[in-house]
Amino acid sequence: MKSNFTLIDPPSNDVITNCMHCGLCLPTCPTYQLTGLENSSPRGRIRLIKSVAEGKLAITEGFIEEMNFCLDCQACETACPAGVKYGSLVEAARNQIRLTERETIKEKILKRIFLRGVLSHKFQLKLVARLLYYYQNSGAEWFVQKTGILKIFSKKLNKIQHLSPRIDKVFFDEQYPEILKPEGETKYRIGFLSGCIMSVAFTKVHEDTIKVLLHHNCEIIIPKNQTCCGSLQAHNGDFDIARELAKKNIDVFLEHELDAIVMDSAGCGALMKEYGHYLKDDPVYSEKAKKLSAKVKDLSEFLFEIGLKNSDTLFNHVVSYHDACHLVHAQQVSSQPRSLIQNIPGVRYVELPEASWCCGSAGIYNVVRNEDAEKVLSRKMKNISSITPEYLVANNPGCIGQIEHGLKEQKLNVRVVHLATLLREAYGL
Repeated sequence: MKSNFTLIDPPSNDVITNCMHCGLCLPTCPTYQLTGLENSSPRGRIRLIKSVAEGKLAITEGFIEEMNFCLDCQACETACPAGVKYGSLVEAARNQIRLTERETIKEKILKRIFLRGVLSHKFQLKLVARLLYYYQNSGAEWFVQKTGILKIFSKKLNKIQHLSPRIDKVFFDEQYPEILKPEGETKYRIGFLSGCIMSVAFTKVHEDTIKVLLHHNCEIIIPKNQTCCGSLQAHNGDFDIARELAKKNIDVFLEHELDAIVMDSAGCGALMKEYGHYLKDDPVYSEKAKKLSAKVKDLSEFLFEIGLKNSDTLFNHVVSYHDACHLVHAQQVSSQPRSLIQNIPGVRYVELPEASWCCGSAGIYNVVRNEDAEKVLSRKMKNISSITPEYLVANNPGCIGQIEHGLKEQKLNVRVVHLATLLREAYGL
């Protein structure tokens, strides 16, 4: 089956030729490092994508495998001297695989039920989350793990069950009003995304972020009608639903005059900064999307720009930092979080070797391709074990969960926290 899909901002033939002779991306690509195969490298996949887009190659099983094998970590974009937007290319290819209905039955079920049916709708998300909370806290999960009964039905499911996030008893968006004001002077008016998984499983991170922002004189707007940002949907090739979700968020956030929209999830922030890209051809939302994207900032970006308040308390701990892929590569945010950490009084900062190497989480990658994710994670664990800090900061929920899993497996006594949590503890908030 041939394909006639159109790539957004496709690489020119000259770029493809230069890619073939360059290869600076190869040492940065986790999948190429695992296999050593050209087709599993960024430049190999670019050649495949361009051939399919031009109708020279059909969408084969091998093509589908390579598009799904890619973590979409975008480390190759940071390394690329030509500035090729590889992430957009592989996501467009995944979208075309979906449109031509070449996904496997398992992939269709996972993506349509989980990404479309659950994450994209607040009611369904909360319903599933409450059922999962009951399972995790009623003794049912303990029984399943203790007896190993899940192995009877699925060895793979039994293996990946530990990757499920711990659901919070009370969800974030049910605890806070739409507007929060600081105790003193208001200097900044910001929007805040509660999101989907963050809202039901990372309430504590959100709370820490809120406390830090209020401490820095921010009035916080948390629109009640906001929805999932569309990150997981877009990265897994479902542009239709990602655009629908983007439009809903654009409408609710642009109702308010905001200095910035501050994010505490790297994946969500990366996608919202790209709303203008995904809606560039929409006659109604194109300019609105650009306006919203221009306001989006990661928490570390925002705090670096306004400056941390002084603290008289010493935080005498050894701290290191892991670069979330969609923060360092997709958003080019790297020095800001390090600077903030190093400016905490008393902190002894230790740089993590290969800090920007992917941990293997990659959205739902560690679920759908668990064996590959574990191989990628092993390199991250080796680097962490070489320095064994007291705290490891990671600014993305997927990274936090994946690294915590690796630390538990390796029996390493390192606490993985979000930057907001580190700052809240350092300030004593």
